[in-house]
Amino acid sequence: MRADAEAGAADPRLGPIEAWFATRGWTPMPFQRRAWQAELAGREGLIQVPTGSGKTYAAVMGPIASMLADDPARPGLRLVYLTPLRALSRDLALAIREPIEAMGWPLRVAIRNGDTSSSQRSRQLSSPPHILITTPESLSLLLANPRAEQLFAGLESVILDEWHELLGSKRGIQCELCLSWLRQQRPQLRTWAISATIGNLEEAARHALGLGSEPVLIGGAPERATEIRSLLPESIDGFPWAGHLGLRMYEELVGALRPDVSTLLFTNTRNQSERWQQCLRFACPEMEDQLALHHSAIDRGEREAIEAGVKNGSIRWVVCTSSLDLGVDFQPVQQVVQIGSPKNLARLLQRAGRSAHTPGGTSQVLFMPTNALELLEVSAVRRGLAEGLVEERRPPQAPLDVLLQHLTSLACGPGFEPGPALAAVRRSWSYRHLSDAEWVWALEFLESGGACLAAYPRYRKLERQRDGGGAERLRVREQAIARLHRLNIGTITAAPAITVRFVRGSVLGHVEETFIGQLKPGDVFFFAGRQLEFVRLRDMTAHVKSSTRRTRTVPAWAGGQMALSSLLTEHLRREVDRAARGELDTPELQALAPLLERQQDLSRLPRLGELLIETCRTREGVHLYAYPFEGRFVHEGLGFLWSARLTRLERGTLTVSVNDYGFELLAPRGYPMAELVESALEDLLDPGSLESDLEQALNLSELCRRRFRAIAQIAGLIQSGYPGQNRSAGQLQISSALLFDVFQRHEPGNRLLAQARREVLEEQLELPRLREALGRLGRCTVRHERTPRPGPLAFPLLVERLNNRMSNESVLERVQRLMAEAQRAEA
Repeated sequence: MRADAEAGAADPRLGPIEAWFATRGWTPMPFQRRAWQAELAGREGLIQVPTGSGKTYAAVMGPIASMLADDPARPGLRLVYLTPLRALSRDLALAIREPIEAMGWPLRVAIRNGDTSSSQRSRQLSSPPHILITTPESLSLLLANPRAEQLFAGLESVILDEWHELLGSKRGIQCELCLSWLRQQRPQLRTWAISATIGNLEEAARHALGLGSEPVLIGGAPERATEIRSLLPESIDGFPWAGHLGLRMYEELVGALRPDVSTLLFTNTRNQSERWQQCLRFACPEMEDQLALHHSAIDRGEREAIEAGVKNGSIRWVVCTSSLDLGVDFQPVQQVVQIGSPKNLARLLQRAGRSAHTPGGTSQVLFMPTNALELLEVSAVRRGLAEGLVEERRPPQAPLDVLLQHLTSLACGPGFEPGPALAAVRRSWSYRHLSDAEWVWALEFLESGGACLAAYPRYRKLERQRDGGGAERLRVREQAIARLHRLNIGTITAAPAITVRFVRGSVLGHVEETFIGQLKPGDVFFFAGRQLEFVRLRDMTAHVKSSTRRTRTVPAWAGGQMALSSLLTEHLRREVDRAARGELDTPELQALAPLLERQQDLSRLPRLGELLIETCRTREGVHLYAYPFEGRFVHEGLGFLWSARLTRLERGTLTVSVNDYGFELLAPRGYPMAELVESALEDLLDPGSLESDLEQALNLSELCRRRFRAIAQIAGLIQSGYPGQNRSAGQLQISSALLFDVFQRHEPGNRLLAQARREVLEEQLELPRLREALGRLGRCTVRHERTPRPGPLAFPLLVERLNNRMSNESVLERVQRLMAEAQRAEA
């Protein structure tokens, strides 16, 4: 049901809400009134409106009106507001308390997350607030409390903020399972999800509400315009090598920034943000006190100070990552800079929404390309936004590791009866098809450790006990198990981090263990906007001191690469088609004209319905370049797949490199690459034996082993330990590898092993998208061009490979040498 029609007569219960709006000189938006009336009518659903339109008051004022009309002085928890980020909690609490305090409503608001002190947590349990703002992890922790049933006995509503951020991950699954238990306790519970950027609204709403409810979909807020302006280089040569154009253009960026205009500069990785903050700091020393760096590896206290500085105007420029994507309300921010392609439309919309964060405002985005071909992507982004498109979010498929954690949490708290618990789990949308066999396996695994681990007491976590009424409940065997479980609740499984601390002073943040392992005492690196000298490593803490020595060493974090979304790749192929037809109708395509012309002269640009393949020979060997324009992760699968199929026909060692536009296969000199491509094209594009060929091409067992580590952590098979006793990444890896080997040898049908394999194939290798891409390519006309040397589209792939090769020659030196060689060949 879509509630876009105007609501009928005003509900008298909304009088206090309307009165507060009037004191502010505001008129409620039509979509806000529709949300309030739907809540008061006992309905539930999803609110999707642009960032900065007033979503929070649309969701929260209906439940508050209900509380005020129904004995507001009644004690007990009545509304839970779930947010994905602790940083959002403070802003949300301020926004909700403002009308309560202004109007004198007898309602209490509290925040509960990992930063809440133990004394505050105890007070919240003994005297619960009416409204609790919390995170998925803290809600799970409350369910693991023996008093959980009493705490939630009067709960009326739950609000899921930024649902688009939670939906596509196991944190969203964690929310679904918590809500399924809450609905079992409170059958009349109402749930509202809030979002700004979800393409599959109906499906997203059903995941939030579960089975048995018909969601109301509310939209209709005034559209927010997004204006994109690209920083275009003065000239573009034919060599768009990846990653370095941006830093070469720092003068143009500095010229486009104004000291009096509050600006967020978004990068896609933490490493990139460190480099850009360092660049701006040296380029604009006069801005040093007004320039800041914000990403998730920086200490929370420093991040909060930066956020406060943006709000009060003392900090004007912030280089940041996705740590500031979500709903922190920065009213002073006037401009957003996107450094590098955003890779999907939803991410750009979220970031653009940080500027002009008011209803009907116009977001200003300045795009800064890091390589020339990214101008194609921003041209595609322009058209996608103009068509109102946004990506869909797909949650994981009923992961058993999250279910095992949830059941253990319930057993740590009030315990659970197997029959009713199964019914509750199956009412969550993600587990609606959970089989009896899977449920029985999960219970046996928690009670006995399964087929392999029964001999180890720490894996026999639950036991059946009779309660006072004679009902059989599953509870934890020992309180030591419950204490350790509560410390490890959550589905975020980043590698253990090394804390970075001044020798005599404060904590700066954290970096990965592998980075610190490469440093020697006296080495200098750049982190958190500072030049630091490494002193020593002790107890998972890197002690550092300030240094005046210049350095280019910046920490790297795993998982830093993003791939184009499937929606954006479709638009990218259309942009290439326009360029092939000579329709250069955006500023970005016009700036690329020299490069596109060079590509046409040397080879061609593929039209829609065409697959371009280039082969050439250089001193390095024989090259194949293919351009499906399907995104990095799909190209990774295609590259290894083609490599396996080609070497089956003709033995040889092939090297694979990929980017978002295509992939390269490099073979030794004399390898008949061009001939094999022409004779075996049908076999290369055959989706028939895709899974088995991928297993042959990749070390799938090793990929599954790595994936199993995260699954084992979530399922509670391995723990990071007690506070102050954190285990290193190596120790966790050894523990999970031992379990993986035991299961493979003695219980090959273990369902967690099967989950690891499924997640590798479907999430890491994107098998469904890869199969779809092969189907599309099989219908394409293949254009095979034999070129004398790598062309403009091939050059970034060549550089991608150079980046991953050890040499005494820097990447910059190697690229400049290759460019000179290519220019001499053309002369």
